[in-house]
Amino acid sequence: MELISHYLSESIINKILLCIGLFVCYRLIKRVSNVAIKRLAANKQVKKPRLSFILRCFNVMLVFVFFSLLLIITGIGYGDVTLFLSSIFAVLGVALVAQWSILSNVTASFLIFFVFPYRVGDLVKVMDKEEDVRGEIIDITMFHVIIKHESGNMITYPNNLILQKGVIKLFAEKRKNNKFKSRIYTRLNKKH
Repeated sequence: MELISHYLSESIINKILLCIGLFVCYRLIKRVSNVAIKRLAANKQVKKPRLSFILRCFNVMLVFVFFSLLLIITGIGYGDVTLFLSSIFAVLGVALVAQWSILSNVTASFLIFFVFPYRVGDLVKVMDKEEDVRGEIIDITMFHVIIKHESGNMITYPNNLILQKGVIKLFAEKRKNNKFKSRIYTRLNKKH
């Protein structure tokens, strides 16, 4: 009996230490990843509301992963956790089927945030057969990329479509439209 109680107390202490270690890892990973995401957002000139949405979603997913690991450490079991997670995903899948377009735009927004090679201020042309979609990227929101056409019209192009189409960055046209002013400075030698 004493051996069993010794094993149980040692097991509980190990679980508590693992949970504390997991919490420390969670805080460390959250801090490092949030700094990295903020740095990436600053490099890509992402607006503050979009950055806060990306951070919030990332942190919720991180909590979800670490909570699942915590459940496994505490002994609830891998099978129970996977059953719980698959049930949640099944319910979410059924709920979001009607809103598939919205879900695909939000997913595309995450991809655009991390891997889209163009950023606000770039001149681009979207390879669309029906329309002339070219101009300067004004903003990248959660659902649309907003492009200012050469004529002055604003184009809101869905995120999921911009990932499916070819996009050309227009370097030459930007140079043609910009006017450069140059000044020539001369140094006069004054003789006294």
